[in-house]
Amino acid sequence: MRLLQLLSLLTLLLPAATTASAQAAPSADEAAVRTVVTAYLHGLKFNDVPSLKRAFYPEARLFFRTKDGHLGQLSQEDWYKGFVTVAGQEEKGDLRIASLEITRDIATVKVIENYPTSR
Repeated sequence: MRLLQLLSLLTLLLPAATTASAQAAPSADEAAVRTVVTAYLHGLKFNDVPSLKRAFYPEARLFFRTKDGHLGQLSQEDWYKGFVTVAGQEEKGDLRIASLEITRDIATVKVIENYPTSR
């Protein structure tokens, strides 16, 4: 029974070790995507507009759900105006990349932003 438990544990650990070693050497594409997303997260964490500008295409628009459930949108410049009074101040919270997947020339990144009053 003890040997069976040990084999089961090894079966679980080996794929995790293989995955971890594969993640240790990201591709150039993955590194480029991580650079952009890291700039975004840094911009949010430290209210740093130059970092946010590095993360977004200049003509990008931000879409969001308003408090009353409607679709809202902002241009980049309008969004950046909201950072003027808090520029450089660190936000409390944990911001991180939860997953990153690249298929051909499309990257999908899941980001988790945990703040004291929202997620």
